Amino acid sequence: MKTIISTLAVAVILALLGFAYAWSGYYNVGADVPHWPATYRFLDMARDRSIEHQAESISVPKLDDPALILKGAGQYAAMCTGCHLAPGMHDSELRAGLYPQPPVLGQEPIDPREAFWVIKHGIKLTAMPAWGATHDDQTIWSIVAFVRKLPGMTPAQYKDIVAKAPPDEDMDMGHDHDDMPSH
Repeated sequence: MKTIISTLAVAVILALLGFAYAWSGYYNVGADVPHWPATYRFLDMARDRSIEHQAESISVPKLDDPALILKGAGQYAAMCTGCHLAPGMHDSELRAGLYPQPPVLGQEPIDPREAFWVIKHGIKLTAMPAWGATHDDQTIWSIVAFVRKLPGMTPAQYKDIVAKAPPDEDMDMGHDHDDMPSH
């Protein structure tokens, strides 16, 4: 019993010290100062596990439809390249100031359920917005469909598909968010 009380007392003291440190303002939240390595690893793990868990029950629609991929190309070019880059891009002014750095999409295959969840809901304390507030599920799936095609795409192929993409009609803010299943 003494061990349990001692452990709880230590936990409460550590929590109070952590709160006092945060309250003091000494922890630098500037995006130009990296987290401590242990903090970064913890936040990275928490983000990855949360996304995996939240995306588990999402049903993936057919993503090989050329029209869906084409729509996603236009959406990606308009909303994503500043942070996630495009074939032939090496950096951007916006991306250079972000911490943590967003992943460069197209370097590795993605899990479509996780990508859909991240695009729709965003990620707290990063620059990743919740596009579900302004885009319906079908549009978000179009971005996922396109991002799946990015690995191996040349800059010329990217420019060609973006040039053929339809205009963005989703910014009217008055659309239905339930066009396609998300879980």
